[in-house]
Amino acid sequence: MAAAPEPLRRQNLPNLAADFHPDPLKPEQARIDSIDLLRGIVMVIMMLDHTRDFVHNAALQFDPLDPTRTNVALYFTRWITHFCAPAFVFLAGTGAYLQLARGKSKGELSRFLITRGLWLIVLEVTLVRLGAFWSFDYRLFGFFQVIWVIGVSMIVLAGLIHVPLKLVIGFGGIMVATHNLLDRPTFRVNSWRGPGNPIPSFGAKVWMLLHQPFEVFPVLPILSPVVFVVYPLIPWVGVMALGYALGSLYVKDKSYRVRLLKIMGATAILLFVLLRLFDQYGEPQKWSEQRSFVFTILSFLNTTKYPPSLLFLLMTLGPALLLLAYFEKTTVRRENSLGGRVREFFVTFGRVPLFFYLLQWPMSHLISLLLHFAFGKPTGWLFQTPMDWFTNPPPPNIGFNLVVVYLSWITGVLILYPLCKWFAGVKKRRRDWWLSYL
Repeated sequence: MAAAPEPLRRQNLPNLAADFHPDPLKPEQARIDSIDLLRGIVMVIMMLDHTRDFVHNAALQFDPLDPTRTNVALYFTRWITHFCAPAFVFLAGTGAYLQLARGKSKGELSRFLITRGLWLIVLEVTLVRLGAFWSFDYRLFGFFQVIWVIGVSMIVLAGLIHVPLKLVIGFGGIMVATHNLLDRPTFRVNSWRGPGNPIPSFGAKVWMLLHQPFEVFPVLPILSPVVFVVYPLIPWVGVMALGYALGSLYVKDKSYRVRLLKIMGATAILLFVLLRLFDQYGEPQKWSEQRSFVFTILSFLNTTKYPPSLLFLLMTLGPALLLLAYFEKTTVRRENSLGGRVREFFVTFGRVPLFFYLLQWPMSHLISLLLHFAFGKPTGWLFQTPMDWFTNPPPPNIGFNLVVVYLSWITGVLILYPLCKWFAGVKKRRRDWWLSYL
């Protein structure tokens, strides 16, 4: 049996490669295509969701997952994007483990995770906020979404990497499996209803950041900008921890890794189906019989994203694990073939996920602005924040049908592809320290 690569031995990582046929991760490997491919696909799908937010005529009118108001096409346009955030956060943890496998020390990785985590939080309240709303309105300090969650999760992971891998798995698994116990009304704290109303205590604000979504509260106990919490931290921190543990499979034999990915993915999907059928735990939103069998299925699949329930994560991460296995078994041998070009198209986005994420917000916004301007529809709401929407809802004649949403999405992705391909080339050719923060 071949010994594990020197960087693995130097960091006292488990010598997993020695227990199987030699197929370890080599230090000089810059990327793993199967991971980049999955990440690229979910990033592109993520842009569909944000394009729908700005372009669809019913985006601000009702929940597209409400089986009593939606249609099948609109439902699945929204539902398919549920896979994005879990995979994005999960694979961010995997990427952290792979940095250890390539030779970075745990001390170096901790420093990187802390500084990059802080950087992501700064981006959330600056570039992401500006790209999403095109507004400098001081009343909204931050709209806390997936980037802030990844940032804080990285800071927590900076400490977790120093404990045994089994404890990391236990930490992540317990958080994901048990956090729905916190859904009980007794755990809910009072919301802030605007100026003149009681401001939540410090502890209440912390709890909103941890597990109570769609809350708005002032940053300071006096008149100040407010924070809108969309993504509470629990259980996303646990999702990243489990993603970090998944990285250990990439220093094992490929056939073993693929087999285990299939088993884990299939088990997650089976657990989702069984738990959802009984509907007793893991999902606060019950499913019910609807006007047709198809809409009953839609109700069955409609799980809670904010914060992500246990069933939501089983439903999304299970297929993600199966796709990781499938992508490893279907490596395209001919790069110039159609399959090879399609694969490379998505891999490109997966190599520069943050760069793409930062660009897709203003691109979706710009496409919506141009469409509304060209067809004589109101555009003022595109320069407002949700704070304005609450008091002055956008006019009813905004937006377009779903066909226009898809055409806008495809157009935006194709425009951004050359930029992402260029930046992926820059990251491949150069080793400047700041590139790792984008």
